[in-house]
Amino acid sequence: MRSFVLLNVFVVEGDRFSGNPLCVFSDARGLTDDDMQQLARQFNLSETTFVLPSASADARVRIFTPGFEMPFAGHPTLGTAHVVGAGSSCALEMIAGRVEVVADGNTYTLRAAKPPATRPVDATRAELAAMVGLPAEAIVGEPLWVNTGVEQLVIPIATRAQVMSAKPVLSLIERHGFSESRQEAMAYLVARDGDPWTVRFFFTSNGAVLEDPATGSACANLGGYLLATGATLPIRATLTQGEAVHRISKLGLHVAEDRSIFVSGEVRQLGSGVVDLG
Repeated sequence: MRSFVLLNVFVVEGDRFSGNPLCVFSDARGLTDDDMQQLARQFNLSETTFVLPSASADARVRIFTPGFEMPFAGHPTLGTAHVVGAGSSCALEMIAGRVEVVADGNTYTLRAAKPPATRPVDATRAELAAMVGLPAEAIVGEPLWVNTGVEQLVIPIATRAQVMSAKPVLSLIERHGFSESRQEAMAYLVARDGDPWTVRFFFTSNGAVLEDPATGSACANLGGYLLATGATLPIRATLTQGEAVHRISKLGLHVAEDRSIFVSGEVRQLGSGVVDLG
């Protein structure tokens, strides 16, 4: 029998059914890679995490989507910290590196797994705009690939209304939004014309474009994008995500004067149970 916890991460004002769902197996000792992948596929959430002993941190964490393992992801990090730390700060060992997580009540804050690496985008602005069903003039600033733990394509959009009206085209996102390092296509749209900022994250899976209700790794990459494009520091911002998929989420971004990137969100436990693998 294997115990698990169900949580929502980046919830809004304590609403247990907001945010991004997560399943955490608190003791994954003895599970094979295939066991973990099959369990992630069984729960069919954005990610499922598996907690293991670590010699260099409070726990080693492996993160699986229904299709593959991730080196780092934001909401699994915060949610797993809630389980591992039980309300206290902790350090988690991940493929992407050691991640420190600070607890303040039900709010958890992670420091990005590594300093941002960026690379230019091959596609033109017009091609990227067509990729997400928007006019070319909707893109403001320079789109960039950013990696603070996992690579994503960050595209600055002029207005919240344009972000909310985006309609990604599968064939174009597979062409222009494909990451070789991840073997996956995606696009992260951000509009900073209001408070909070509005973001949406699209990705491909099994021949379809899906939308994530809350993407902590992309929030960290947005911090990397702001550093790469010369934003004045420090920066503090609140982001809303998930409205279009009826899972509203709230994420906090802080880029400190020393260029450290922090992502925060509220975590709520929804339930727990056991799985019989016998």
